[in-house]
Amino acid sequence: MDHGDVAWILTSSALVMIMTPGLAFFYGGLVKRKNIVNTIMMSIILMGLSSILWVLVGFSISFSGDIGGIIGNLNWFGLNFDGFADTTLAYPNTLAFAVFQMMFAIITPALITGAIAERMKFSSTVIFTTIWSIIVYYPLAHMVWGGGFLFKIGSVDFAGGNVVHISSGVSALVLAIILGKRKNFGKAVYHPHNVPFVVLGAALLWFGWFGFNAGSALSANELAIHAFMTTNTSAAAAMLSWLLIEKIKSGKPTLVGASTGLVIGLVAITPGAGFVPIWASIIIGALVSPISYFFISVIKPKMGYDDALDVFACHGMGGIWGGIATGLFAKSSINSAAAWDGLVFGNVNLFARQLAAIGITIVIAIVGTLIACGIASLCTKGIKVSKKAEDLGLDISEHGESAYPAFNGMD
Repeated sequence: MDHGDVAWILTSSALVMIMTPGLAFFYGGLVKRKNIVNTIMMSIILMGLSSILWVLVGFSISFSGDIGGIIGNLNWFGLNFDGFADTTLAYPNTLAFAVFQMMFAIITPALITGAIAERMKFSSTVIFTTIWSIIVYYPLAHMVWGGGFLFKIGSVDFAGGNVVHISSGVSALVLAIILGKRKNFGKAVYHPHNVPFVVLGAALLWFGWFGFNAGSALSANELAIHAFMTTNTSAAAAMLSWLLIEKIKSGKPTLVGASTGLVIGLVAITPGAGFVPIWASIIIGALVSPISYFFISVIKPKMGYDDALDVFACHGMGGIWGGIATGLFAKSSINSAAAWDGLVFGNVNLFARQLAAIGITIVIAIVGTLIACGIASLCTKGIKVSKKAEDLGLDISEHGESAYPAFNGMD
């Protein structure tokens, strides 16, 4: 065991864990003040729920064995292996790897909750995310990182473009369409109720993302350093690109826009952080902002769906662009896990496999979301809160507490 590598994995795990409270603040600041407790709670509950699921079955069916290239087995149920001596997986320590991967399993379903904010029953959310983790996230983790089908065809995903962002972004869109619109959607203008919370959340996400991406090198080595730099560079480029768009469109750059831009820059570089040259991360970050902005400002109004916090535009489309960009710019000399160079360097093989992996991920996310939503609806007699509960606010109607008990003003 290389103790330096293990220390880096555990440090990265702690950084990634910070991201879930960061996401909670990011989402919480964007909703109405009467729904912030519920919005934050939908992320916080997964720190407990997803942790237990991961220990019991998640790690095992993601990384133990292989059934048809789609799923693992239950040989490691309850992490039933020698955590100090077992080196079954080709990582510094199998249990340390399980800790690191657990943090991904926590935040991924939490990303979905931004799309259904302010109108989904809390009990339905808990059931949905439980089922979704089992039938969508764990199989994808196995197929990409556990030696399954997407790994075998030669597609690459350094830190979760397919597994985390495309899966959650597409699922968020499907669930938002099924759930339906908020009461005044399209009639009233929605404003973030706490911009400093948005910035705090974005800052925690940026900080934690270094563990997310650089930690995915699974070693304290040159690849981790490279992923660290591409991660920061893409976030910076995307933030500046988003602010430029706002300046051109409205004449005023916003703090919420800066926060949104940096987050989608982090999303876009995730699949390629350990594969693409540093200069390419500038292009990846600079282009993801207009892509996401277009889906928020043009596609969403035209289609009429109520993705409350634009999870599909930011994570879904950001992840799709990131996966495509990896197929464009990857260099096998940076990371030999890529069997071919990207399309920009004259080879079509990786690019084609990236497109295939993205398509397969989208199908799995759609089908899995429909199943998980159906089960949740049956268990809770519908997944949407009543109109009265929506008017009152989910903080009071679902949790019986208020984030701002002394506030008496307009929302």
